[in-house]
Amino acid sequence: MVVTCIILLLCISCSKTTKKQDTTPSANAAGTFTDQVLYTDYSGKTWIPLQHAAQSLGLRIKDSGNAVQMGYTDPMYQATLGQKKASSLGTSIQLKEVPIRWKGHLYVTPESLSQLLHTDVKWNQRYHQIEISPLHDVASPSKIQQKSLTIASTSGDMSELIAYAKTFLGVPYEFGAEPYEQSKTFDCSSFTRHVFKKFNKDLPRLARDQGKEGTSITRDNLSPGDLIFFTVPNRFKNNNIPGHVGIYMGEGKFIHTWGEPGVQISELDSGHWKEVILFMRRVT
Repeated sequence: MVVTCIILLLCISCSKTTKKQDTTPSANAAGTFTDQVLYTDYSGKTWIPLQHAAQSLGLRIKDSGNAVQMGYTDPMYQATLGQKKASSLGTSIQLKEVPIRWKGHLYVTPESLSQLLHTDVKWNQRYHQIEISPLHDVASPSKIQQKSLTIASTSGDMSELIAYAKTFLGVPYEFGAEPYEQSKTFDCSSFTRHVFKKFNKDLPRLARDQGKEGTSITRDNLSPGDLIFFTVPNRFKNNNIPGHVGIYMGEGKFIHTWGEPGVQISELDSGHWKEVILFMRRVT
């Protein structure tokens, strides 16, 4: 397999993103970084820092002490200190080796990182670097099955839903946000989940899983309250995987959260978001 290499500069600053970076989503198809950041234990086993792996792939990372979450706008991968049990794309998995903490960072073996990301992780001895292949999704978008709708919607219901969503304008964005009641923050999918829960619709936690709910609709049939899913070009090997989600408000606008200034209203039919629309779903 030929791996497209993207060299990562090792000036670690992912925790200090600028507003410009937040408003222009981007991601890397594959990642590489120098093997100088690896840790080799007394038995000769090699360990990789999750922080460098995430950075090389253009993913956000949240380290809460015992657990590390990685993803684009919501947490898609999670590994926990001292536990083989991990989460990958919404599915529970068992890592080959338990993660360890060294010099303040969570480390995993190449085999465990490959399991977590569902892709190849290799050490290039010639160039002294770790190479991570493009990310794979565990389910093909063509296999998304429509689920039956659980509540009947009316224009009145949707007006109330949009009005409720707008009450959160300006609430800060936080990658991997805990429930709003605890954190007073949102990421993209926790925001949509919180809004719809108010109206008795329980959505999955991740954008990619929310994209399997309800029924498919076209732009011409888009109505207030419908969900709009966006791709993140080159994040996965397949660009048809949802990486962001928002709620359509009507009149060509949608409400969502992304970086600064948190929950915000954006134009659907112009600018960046127009270019990365993936599909739309009606979930009510």
